[in-house]
Amino acid sequence: MEQQVTEKKDARDVKAGAETRDNGGREGRGDNRGERRGGRGRDRDSRRSEEEKEFVEKLVTLNRTAKVVKGGRRYSFSALTVVGDKKGRVGFGFGKANDVTEAIKKSIDRAKRNLIVMPVKNGTIPHEMIGNYKSSSVLLRPACPGTGIIAGGAVRAIMDAAGATDIISKSLGASASVNVVRATFDAIQHLMNAKTIASGRGKTLDELWG
Repeated sequence: MEQQVTEKKDARDVKAGAETRDNGGREGRGDNRGERRGGRGRDRDSRRSEEEKEFVEKLVTLNRTAKVVKGGRRYSFSALTVVGDKKGRVGFGFGKANDVTEAIKKSIDRAKRNLIVMPVKNGTIPHEMIGNYKSSSVLLRPACPGTGIIAGGAVRAIMDAAGATDIISKSLGASASVNVVRATFDAIQHLMNAKTIASGRGKTLDELWG
């Protein structure tokens, strides 16, 4: 009898020790998972804050449209945004959603995916250029230091985001904001970079400009 009681006690002690180890392991895993998740969240937040610091975001237009349905009116919003780093990189995006903040967020994300490089030297562009998109035309002209940005709302936002400080522009066609922005980007894409032309001809910048 004494031997059976001793064996039962030993079995209970072994079982209790195993349960304690399992619980401790689970708690440790849970803590580690929480730490890992927290670390990933902090990394994402820091990346987003760095991107926000890097880029300047400018809202060009925000439109509201209404759709009449059986229960009343259903509103949706469209946003046109320009994004740039003030160092020559600039892009634009167009977003639609049922909420204002979501529409702006979509347009900013699309603008960051469609960045182009604008050649800026001493705060202005290297030469004159006309951009066209459908019935809109935009003239961009270099200016002397101290002139400032002489432009309308859409073109001014693009030049601010790109980092240009002295430029003259004129809208020559239709004044729809979306078309004006696309015409401005058409002009920027056709601007010639002095370094690229010099390297293509096998010359230095001093030799090219005399």
